[in-house]
Order: sequence, then C-alpha cells, then structure tokens
Amino acid sequence: MSNTKLGDVAALITKGTTPTTIGRGFSETGINFVKSESITDSKYLDSSIFEKIDEETDRKLKRSRLKKDDLLFSIAGAYLGKIVIVRESDLPANTNQAVGIVRLKHDIVDKDYLYYFYSQKYINSYINKLSSQSSQPNLNLDLLARLPIDLKHIEDQKKIAAVLSALDAKIELNNRINAELKAMAKTLYGYWFVQFDFPNENGKPYKSSGGKMVYNKILKREIPEEWNDGSLLDLGDIVGGSTPSTNEPNNFSKNGTPWITPKDLSNNTNSKYISRGEICVTECGLKDASLKVYPEGTVLLSSRAPIGYMAIARNPVTTNQGFKSFIPSKGYSTSFIYYTVKNSLKTIVQYSSGSTFQEISGSVLKTIKVCLPPTEIVNNFSERTDAIFKRQDILEQENQQLTELRDWLLPMLMNGQVTVKKGDAANESHCRQVTEPDKKNQAVCDADLSAQL
Repeated sequence: MSNTKLGDVAALITKGTTPTTIGRGFSETGINFVKSESITDSKYLDSSIFEKIDEETDRKLKRSRLKKDDLLFSIAGAYLGKIVIVRESDLPANTNQAVGIVRLKHDIVDKDYLYYFYSQKYINSYINKLSSQSSQPNLNLDLLARLPIDLKHIEDQKKIAAVLSALDAKIELNNRINAELKAMAKTLYGYWFVQFDFPNENGKPYKSSGGKMVYNKILKREIPEEWNDGSLLDLGDIVGGSTPSTNEPNNFSKNGTPWITPKDLSNNTNSKYISRGEICVTECGLKDASLKVYPEGTVLLSSRAPIGYMAIARNPVTTNQGFKSFIPSKGYSTSFIYYTVKNSLKTIVQYSSGSTFQEISGSVLKTIKVCLPPTEIVNNFSERTDAIFKRQDILEQENQQLTELRDWLLPMLMNGQVTVKKGDAANESHCRQVTEPDKKNQAVCDADLSAQL
C-alpha cells in the first residue's frame, strides 16, 4: 500500500447531520438529501432514493452541502465502503452523518481515478477490516483520511480513468435506454388493459371512442364487451420451488441448473431478465428436492421475504420455495403475463399472510381475479412488445459483459499489469461513437410507441 493517504489529496473531509438533530424534518419537495442507501454499486448517486429537506434545513446544515465532483463515501452500516461521484444534476444537495464528503485537490488526483481505485474489492475488504465493529460497522473521519492511495502521475490517472469511464458510460447509456423501453411497454399495457384504450376495429382507442362497456359482477367494475373475468391461474401454470438438503454437498455446484432465490432477485432489481443466481443445483439436487426445471420465458415472482420481486427466466431455471412462478402454457405470452402479474401486485400483497414474514400461498394466488381480453388483442399486444422485450434482454446481457470486462481490467490497470498507451485514450471517443445506433434505436422505439398509442 502507498504511503500517500486520502487526506493528502483531499482539501476537505467532513460528514453530514440528520435533520432531526437540529429540530427539523424531511419535506415533500426541496433540497436533495443523500443517505448512504443512495450510494450503491453505481458510479453515481441513485436519485430515486433521495429524500428532501427545505431551504431552512439546508441553511442550518450548510457545513455538509455537496458540490459537483465531490466524492461520497458510505462510512457506516450495510453500505460501508461504497463510493460515488456527485454530478451537477444531483445539486443542490446535502447529506447525513453516515456519508463522508471528500473534496479533492484536482491538480493532484483525478476524481474518476480515485473512484475506481477505491472500488477495488481488496480495498473494500481493507475498509471493512479498518472500521470499528460496535453496533454497526463504522469508519470515522480520521480513519477515512488515512486510507491509502496509489498516487500515480496525474496523466496516468486520467488515462486509466478514461478507459474505465468509457465502459461505464456505455453501461449507463444502456440503462437509460432500458428505462425508456420499460416505460414504453408499461405505458402501452396501461393504455390497453387498464384504461381499455386498445385499438378498435378502426384503429381508434376503444373506450375513448365510445366502445361498449359492461359491468362485471365478479370484478366489480366495467370492462369492455366480450372481455371476461378470470384468475391468475388462467395465465399459465403456477409452480413453486424448494431447497435441496444443504447437508449434501453434491446437491449444489457452480455449474448446473441455475437455482434462483429471492436474494438473487433483490440483486437483480434493475433488470427484467435473469440467467442464474449465486449457485446452481446438480442432477442430484434436482432429485433430492423434486425440483422442476422451468422453461425460458417463465415469469418468476418472489412470494415471501419479500413479496413482489419479479424477473423473466432467460434460460431454463429452477427456484427455492420463496417463489410462485408462472409458466406460459395457456396461450398468453410472457410479456402479457409479466405485466398482468405486476399490475396485480397490490392485491397479491393484500392477500398475503404470516406471523414471521408475509407470504402469498399458491392456493390463494390462483384465486386472484384479473380481467381477460380476447386472444387477438393479447396477440396484438405481444407482437408490439416482443421487440421491446428482446431489446431489453440484449442490452442487459451487453451490460453484464461490459461489467465483467471493467471489473477484469480494473485491478490490472491499477497494479500495472495492463498499461494504457498514448493512443488508447481514443477508445473513449470510439465507445461514444458505437453508442449512436442505440440512440437511434431509442428514437425508433419512441416513434413506435407514439404510433401504438
């Protein structure tokens, strides 16, 4: 480890305060307030987890106001050691005492280089060992300032950061495109099957154009004429999983049939598809737990601890007992099943029960009522959304490969096993160039959605 410490390259190291300590609280709108939960495995803050404080609270907490290019360290709790960079779009913002604010001397150290240096797994392990382990892991500001850094020449730092940043930029662009695709498919489902404005025989929105609606006593609402009431069981076979005996090591392996747990889905929340979890089961494991292998396109739903995580099987998989999965077998497509189940989550949670933790049983799940449209309308929806789902799948797989490449390059760039030659920094602009087709695809998708709506 280098003799150079983080405190040597930072002009300011401080931390925030909880608004309640000054007699204040959170508000519906106002200044962004960053907690350690917003510091995830991404390079930048997760703005969806921001809370808000008013301007008076921000003035009272002026010492911990954030600035563009600040580095934020999570210094307490489950997120200990994670780091992000503050962007202009995050501001104005403030933070609490679980976050350490590092303001750099930019003529000495590059912010992106420092982010990647401290993202290395062995550094994170070092931080956890360095922390105090009282009620929860904690890294005080003095320990944070003493974190070591391999301080390369500033130009070498920038070259290394440029290569890694180019990969992250492509990953972020893919995520933005996927978010747009997700919104498009969800909006289309809502228009057609919630608001009942699917195209009529003249291509006009059904309900808005005066399409006949009839009251359904089972669903207790009006639905389009010729539509029927049904249950989630009508969508496909609903199956559960189980766990092979952990006392038999031959039941599990690194290679085998992917065995998915709710924890795997909790680490997969930004993706629609899943290929595998942390571990696989062998043929012995399948027989031991009488596990059924579900086909590609099966919709996985976590049914406990917690309820509501969802994903689509990219390939044959099986699951533990924390799932109720939908195998398309009754004429409905994966995309229609996925959004119909997602649209029913509120009811599913309401029907759950349990003393230790909430769970939805298979027998109850099968009785939850849904509105079933005619087959031709579902097929029309599936044809329009299949391209969106396939594109999302491709982008998710591409991001997996890019992430693996970045994580493989990171330690080798840092320890000198791989060096960046003078012309290699041009790869960053090349990476930006290859993203242009994706931007065009996004524009095509936007135009396609407009035509469908």
